[in-house]
Amino acid sequence: MLGVAILGDGEAGFVPNGVPLARVATPVLAGPQAICEVWRAGGPVRAGARGRVRYRCSETMLFGAIELDERAMPAGMEGVSVLQRATAAVYREVFALLDEAGYPALFRAWNYFPAINAVADGSERYWQFNAGRQEAFGAGGRSTTGRVPAACALGSAHGPFTLYFIALREAPLAIENPRQVCAYHYPEQYGPRSPTFARASLALSQTPPVLFVSGTASIVGHKTLHPGDVVAQTAESFRNIAAVLAEARRADPAGSGLDSRDLAYKVYVRYPGDLGAVRACFREHVGDAVPVVFVQADVCRDDLLVEIEASGGHAMEDGR
Repeated sequence: MLGVAILGDGEAGFVPNGVPLARVATPVLAGPQAICEVWRAGGPVRAGARGRVRYRCSETMLFGAIELDERAMPAGMEGVSVLQRATAAVYREVFALLDEAGYPALFRAWNYFPAINAVADGSERYWQFNAGRQEAFGAGGRSTTGRVPAACALGSAHGPFTLYFIALREAPLAIENPRQVCAYHYPEQYGPRSPTFARASLALSQTPPVLFVSGTASIVGHKTLHPGDVVAQTAESFRNIAAVLAEARRADPAGSGLDSRDLAYKVYVRYPGDLGAVRACFREHVGDAVPVVFVQADVCRDDLLVEIEASGGHAMEDGR
């Protein structure tokens, strides 16, 4: 066992000592009160800690988790929000660990914090998060365009800023979507600092190759499509996932597990009342036989009603 993320507010089972754990207040919309997301490695693992980061690693892969309560941040510079400083601090700690431990390539990052769409300290909190993340990438010698990790950023119901992540010894391929502007090239109307993530990330160094599709929503070019229509947004999200998978197959023509029905999914729904419509649309696109969890979370733009992430190439168990 490399690491665990518990989604929801209930207990999801016993987590052994030494296993890094991320708790995320994204209420589960179908099934038990909490879902346990377990990441495993195929060989021996060792555990460690550096600062606030707890981690476990195999020969080729590292899973880590860190959280930071924004209220614990000291008073800072004028014009730099608490969330921006917290984000930068968390990512600086992560990059220091990865460089020290020898897993320099950030592969996939999951970011959660409350009130993602709220305006505070003069700007939207998601914009503040992007500024802090980009600052830390630059300070850590990482590119903020091109070879960037797969990622998502969602609004949790409550709790601290929480990041869990997977890193590799060998850099994965960043996969982009020809239907969309690269997120790191978004125009300034979406914030003064662009998001730092790729639409997907493909690790050819793993056997079989592992693919992470970032949080995907109803965006074409750089614009939100179908505002107010959750079914159309869900369908558009799947069209974007299909485009990303096509690009991944071009990068690895011999790869398997790069079809939409070979993936595991996490679906973030803004309004719980939309669950039935989203589930029906999900079933229409990928059927009933795939592992999926539906949770409530706020999406990074206030006009987006649903976001879908996916992964494949790893062992999958469905606990539904």
